[in-house]
Amino acid sequence: MHDLRALRADPAAFDAALARRGEAPVAATIVRLDEDRRAAVTTLQEKQARRKSLSKEIGALRRTGADSAGLEAEGGRLRAEIEGLEILVRELDAEIRDALVTLPNRLDGGVPDGADETANVVVREVGERRNFAFAPREHYALGEALGLMDFETAAKLSGTRFVVLRGALARMERALGQFMLDLHVQEHGYTETAVPVLVNEAAMFGTDKLPKFADQSFRTEDGRWLIPTAEVPLTASVAGEILPASALPRRLVALSACFRSEAGAAGRDTRGMLRQHQFQKVEMVSITGAEDSDAEHERMTRCAETVLERLGIPYRRMLLCAGDTGFGAARTYDLEAWLPGQQAWREISSCSTTRDFQARRMNARYRPGTDAAPEFVHTLNGSGLAVGRTLIAVMENYQNADGSITVPQALRSYMNGLAVVSAR
Repeated sequence: MHDLRALRADPAAFDAALARRGEAPVAATIVRLDEDRRAAVTTLQEKQARRKSLSKEIGALRRTGADSAGLEAEGGRLRAEIEGLEILVRELDAEIRDALVTLPNRLDGGVPDGADETANVVVREVGERRNFAFAPREHYALGEALGLMDFETAAKLSGTRFVVLRGALARMERALGQFMLDLHVQEHGYTETAVPVLVNEAAMFGTDKLPKFADQSFRTEDGRWLIPTAEVPLTASVAGEILPASALPRRLVALSACFRSEAGAAGRDTRGMLRQHQFQKVEMVSITGAEDSDAEHERMTRCAETVLERLGIPYRRMLLCAGDTGFGAARTYDLEAWLPGQQAWREISSCSTTRDFQARRMNARYRPGTDAAPEFVHTLNGSGLAVGRTLIAVMENYQNADGSITVPQALRSYMNGLAVVSAR
């Protein structure tokens, strides 16, 4: 949600910020609605004051037996006018809110211009890409040949974009999640949190998933939503609160199932596990004060990078351009892992700062000092990492000529010492 006062103070700058995302100017419309609302509120307050005064005058006349019919008639007219103004104020409030909630966050000044991912900027590349003595295969070819990755059975059970993992690959997926959680908790200071995967509409709205992304999420018949990421319950856990400054930064991490309808993804990544309706992800969330959020963004991104470094997966950090930055983000770093089977870089983590955009939607604040007025917190979120995509990266980077997969050293203690995944 945007700060209406900031918009009112500099509507031209607001429209210029939206233009970077390809949005049409809206400031004049919102300012007009706000002016109409403030005028209606002023008139409403004047009439309420007159009605209160009138009530005293009528009471005084009645006590003396004087005729109060004229004043009572005026009171009746005021009552009707007040009711009409209250309705008008509520309608204008709703119009302003509806206009604001559909607008994306303002971008950080350092975000590069550009319409799509082709304008994203490589910040750095880390790790050596392996030179294979054979033609590396994609993960699904490896998994199916091993008999440990079954898309046919998953389609029979659930339809497309699902997978059944068996044996050592199922265990490796579990090992990856546990390894990531342990790293973030024990070395990075996050608090492990188990969260519901069903949330209410307020949680989805507060974390900017509604109304913009309703078609990309699954909704149950009782009105709850399956989470697209644990960012939703982790971030929304501070909704409506005023936190003491001593409670910040609050760093939370969760491993959860995530669910996405993949609306608009027809024909994209139809083979394999890259784009699934259900997947596991380790999600990091930080709640900070305004002055710390930029440093926290760098810190969070480094936490995600550390996972890839410990696993020995080549990756690169990308600074997303204006046209590729997500709706709620002010700035985003994507981490892309090298997949030798595809001979391509693919996103494996996205780390974003939303500044106070989400906090305004869910009224999450903190008190900088004992006597200070509350201020909105800043919220950040990042994948640490997407577990299924990390499994893909491990399989493709650690594959052997005979189709087996070497287990990265960092995972072996989580897999009872297993060194190689081979056909079951």
